[in-house]
Amino acid sequence: MRCERHEGAPVVGIDQLFQEVTEQLLRNSRERQAIDSDHVYQPANARNRVLVDRIIERLVLPGSYVAGLEHLQELFRLSQAGKSCLLLCEHYSNFDIPVLFYLIERQLNASALTESVIAMAATKLNEESRFVLAFTEAYTRIVIYPVRMLQALEGTDRYDTERARGRAINRAALREMVRRKRSGHIILLFPSGTRYRPGNPDSKRILPEVDSYMKGFDHVVFVGIAGNTLEVSATMDQDVPRQDALVYQCGPVCTSSEFRRRHRSATEPEAAKQQVAAAVRERFVALHREAAERRAVVLADLAKTGVEPRAIPVTF
Repeated sequence: MRCERHEGAPVVGIDQLFQEVTEQLLRNSRERQAIDSDHVYQPANARNRVLVDRIIERLVLPGSYVAGLEHLQELFRLSQAGKSCLLLCEHYSNFDIPVLFYLIERQLNASALTESVIAMAATKLNEESRFVLAFTEAYTRIVIYPVRMLQALEGTDRYDTERARGRAINRAALREMVRRKRSGHIILLFPSGTRYRPGNPDSKRILPEVDSYMKGFDHVVFVGIAGNTLEVSATMDQDVPRQDALVYQCGPVCTSSEFRRRHRSATEPEAAKQQVAAAVRERFVALHREAAERRAVVLADLAKTGVEPRAIPVTF
């Protein structure tokens, strides 16, 4: 991951900016990069979680917080009571989860809630780069094979083999998710399936598969995000770290069946799924607007002290 120029500073990668930390992350890394159906559940590497937090605390500006945290606490209580609970989040960067966990733990001064969260994560986070994996494995995940990854392989000799691998991975991931969601865990999903790219509105499109996920859960909380500490680049290991103020806006706990019932008026199944996806998108738009309004207040307060978001310079 690289850093853009700032006030004459040369482009420097995050591995150089935080060299001691990132080298230790790689030494601690224990997960295999190649994913198969026997390795879809990957528990957090606690040693790397501590190291990632050291980086996050350098990137998150004062005043950042989670609004509506009481809704997440309610979702956690429901999960501990045996209910299946889903957390649906906007997606801007690979630091969305690290920052969310960092802020929750500092506001609550406890980690029970974050330790209950299991993210659904694409195989790419394991397989694209050992460096990216070293960060990713700091958080508990169930790995899935996104169907869209097959599109680039259509017409090639690898297509049938990869399709079979993807199906096996996703069957195993579904079994693991069903097992975990009834045992006191919250399942976190990014329903856009990709990080938002500025200027590309399609990257905020909600996948219709979100309807199938919601069907399998009792309760859901939606989360909007304003601010970003890791700007998307061409490849994940070139993403640009930033210091920024962030606000996560949590909506109230919803009953999944009621949400789906309200928004599924079409009789054709695929059209009904699209309706639910559109409703999820509308919910994100509203929460993002709330988060952005709160963040504007934080930024104004920071500006009074001469602090503003920026790409990371070579030295702090």
